[in-house]
Amino acid sequence: MVKSDLFFRQYEQGWEVIDENVKRQIVGYDETMMMVNVHFKTGGIGPIHDHMHTQSTYIAEGKFEVTIDGDTKLLNKGDSFFIPSEVKHGVKCLEEGILVDVFTPLREDFIK
Repeated sequence: MVKSDLFFRQYEQGWEVIDENVKRQIVGYDETMMMVNVHFKTGGIGPIHDHMHTQSTYIAEGKFEVTIDGDTKLLNKGDSFFIPSEVKHGVKCLEEGILVDVFTPLREDFIK
């Protein structure tokens, strides 16, 4: 069975650099679910894409322009969004922040 440790301490877990404005930190997972912190600097982009995973995201910090299935909204700290499987979506960071992404099932492509 693929799974992470049962407890997570942010300072003990490294970040994977995606580009100069975006990095991610795997929080916890098993085959059925995965949680990931994604840190964006202002101007960082999560390009429009889709995947087979269902995704729910909480905005822990910052301000983001979020596009889901062609509909764009401005969301702030404390807001959330939901993305059904195979629906195109993306984000633009307007104010440095952190997204907490939860995927089901596991994003195997994130595990090295």
